[in-house]
Amino acid sequence: MPDVLKNDRFLRALRREPTDTTPIWVMRQAGRYLPEYRATRERAGSFMGLAQHPEYACEVTLQPLQRFELDAAILFSDILTIPDAMGLGLSFAAGEGPQFARPVRNAADIARLAVPDMDGELRYVMDAVRLIRQELHGRVPLIGFSGSPWTLACYMVEGQGSKDFATLKTMCWNEPELAHQLLDTLARAVATYLIAQAAAGAQALMVFDTWGGMLGPAPFREFSLRYMAQIVAALKADPASRELPVILFSKGAGAHVAALADTGCAGLGLDWTMDLADARRMVGGRVALQGNLDPAILRASPEVIRRQARVVMDSYGNHPGHVFNLGHGITPDVAPGHVQVLVDEVHAYGRTLRGG
Repeated sequence: MPDVLKNDRFLRALRREPTDTTPIWVMRQAGRYLPEYRATRERAGSFMGLAQHPEYACEVTLQPLQRFELDAAILFSDILTIPDAMGLGLSFAAGEGPQFARPVRNAADIARLAVPDMDGELRYVMDAVRLIRQELHGRVPLIGFSGSPWTLACYMVEGQGSKDFATLKTMCWNEPELAHQLLDTLARAVATYLIAQAAAGAQALMVFDTWGGMLGPAPFREFSLRYMAQIVAALKADPASRELPVILFSKGAGAHVAALADTGCAGLGLDWTMDLADARRMVGGRVALQGNLDPAILRASPEVIRRQARVVMDSYGNHPGHVFNLGHGITPDVAPGHVQVLVDEVHAYGRTLRGG
């Protein structure tokens, strides 16, 4: 791409290189807590109306950057674009989350699944990436992303959200070969999807394993970790993506950070249940760490937000390789001014940590 990157703190941190301060971006930084987002969604008519129209997706991707001095943009999209493109009939019911009209339950259902055409069913995503890169003018890097195979399978088999995703778990126990067939198809689809985003202009790639932490140790390795490692290997093998840093975020899977680091990823996202100092020791400095303030803290007073941000940063210490983020997505009830407090404190205290 022709633009010159003006702020590369985020990418430098993922390479574990020195930075002038700690970079920060926020999961779901483009979202319902912003009044301008709500206004754009109203014009688009629905969430998918936003996600499936590149102009709207670009507009809401850039909105938080117009308010806050964030160090990265993340593509506005949804983790369920791949199963939607596979023809499962995705919809979003008010107050109930995503639902699939045609869940995947048996061998015939799984045999019908194919890797979607990135220039066909998912062209709107690549068009959004290209437009966002154009409109960023090199201000900050753009992150592309996907859901993990395990997380996608959770929704595809259950047909909707769930407290325990028992339908997929039962498939794993009773018909493990069938579960692996589904997960392998999804891993190939995710890798192809992320490579296409890289070719369209994404400068870092992230895999959201939202439901990995619901698995026990051995099942996590078999049904989640294995397929994320397959994706990282595919990304490293393709010319379009081999130079891009890959971040894996497996919520609730803090016990597996060393194994996740072994995949060859550049960074690991951590939720708020793990101390960053412990995580640093477990990964031995092999990867950058991203996180991990509890999103609920953004509802607290500005002084509490500042203090807790410093707690997170002190836990990581004065070492390269930290990207500040929340431990999960920002919630709709957060005041935008509290995000401003967080961003300012991270940058100010990050300079102090580095002697600036």
